[in-house]
Amino acid sequence: MELKLPELGEGVHEGELVKWLVKPGDQVKDDQPLCEIMTDKATIELPSPVSGKVSGLVAKEGKTVKVGEVMLTFESAGGAASASAPKEEPKPAAHAAPAPAAVKPAATAPVAASTPVKGSEVSLGGAVTAAPAARKYAREQGVTISDVSGTGPSGRVMMEDIDAFLKGGSKPVARSSARSSAQLEERIPFKGLRKKIAQKMRESKDHAAHFTYVEEADATELVKLRALAKDLGAKEGIKVTYLPFIMKAMASVLRKYPIMNSSLDEASGEIVLKHYYNIAISVQTEDGLTAPVVKDVGNKSVLELAREIQDLVDRARAKKLTMDDLTGGTITLTNAGSIGGLFATPVINYPEVAILGFNKIFRKPVAIKVNGKEEIAIRDWTYFSISLDHRIVDGAVAAEYMKDFIQVIENPALMML
Repeated sequence: MELKLPELGEGVHEGELVKWLVKPGDQVKDDQPLCEIMTDKATIELPSPVSGKVSGLVAKEGKTVKVGEVMLTFESAGGAASASAPKEEPKPAAHAAPAPAAVKPAATAPVAASTPVKGSEVSLGGAVTAAPAARKYAREQGVTISDVSGTGPSGRVMMEDIDAFLKGGSKPVARSSARSSAQLEERIPFKGLRKKIAQKMRESKDHAAHFTYVEEADATELVKLRALAKDLGAKEGIKVTYLPFIMKAMASVLRKYPIMNSSLDEASGEIVLKHYYNIAISVQTEDGLTAPVVKDVGNKSVLELAREIQDLVDRARAKKLTMDDLTGGTITLTNAGSIGGLFATPVINYPEVAILGFNKIFRKPVAIKVNGKEEIAIRDWTYFSISLDHRIVDGAVAAEYMKDFIQVIENPALMML
């Protein structure tokens, strides 16, 4: 008889055989741990579905075994070639976190595999649902668990049900405080934009070598300029935020540091320098984060940028962005300033090599020089954090870029030069 690696939980298709707990010739009992399997979620013990003699270990320790692959051969009790359906899911090893989903040991036909239900309990032959601890308790008490009526969620057999059965077969009254898992947990589909975000973030972390550089800035002059532009924009129905100013500052300094406005073509082994400035902006929607692109930033005025940003944000939240809106970016700007926080370590919008984080502007007392003398004054202050791909951008280059960028932010008239 062959024992194949069973399903180990949703989305888990393989596991590493860490350690055999038996050897050829060993007599094993039903439910006895056979080996330890490590997945990306937990380390579990795989129990034997039958009592019998181990005739051979097929899989080797340290090997990655796929679901359905033969691991072990053994003789069932009396030399029979088949066995009863498995009675229990693998149990977490003592040194590991609990396995995230039910597991059903599988054997070759004609052995019928039971179907696991969500959570940590399994159904035997489609009839009884119980947690491993309850099953073990029933065996210790000499109780056939299929004879016990369960009062838990979905008819699950609880330990108190077993106690009641031992006392005469009466059912315990279900406690009013007991709530089903549906009341304690909620499951929502992992799909659409949220799934795409996850894929992009994972791709970025898998490829780029992230590092973040943080610098502070006196934003007093920027606040004054934005207030003036806000009034001018209002007359034309344009909402002027700080973003178009930040974009103009980014683009003006990127000309000096083209490596910051590049990408790595891994297939061809080439760094692609881009002499145009298309800045993606992070927009929070009800479905998650998206990053539409403001094209040709270097050749647009602040009011033109403000109008375009407003349009992109409105269409993003109305789910009306096109593919053209979402492609062609060369660097990304993310803004959490309206929410708060001093600074963050944003994840690069791969395959770009840099993402700039703009954070809240706040008032604080600082030492400044007035007519050659140092004085304490209340100034508008902020922090910028830029995450970069260290494969492409050296730390010294990032520091020089931020020094020049902060100079423009503190003296916004430099954007015109």
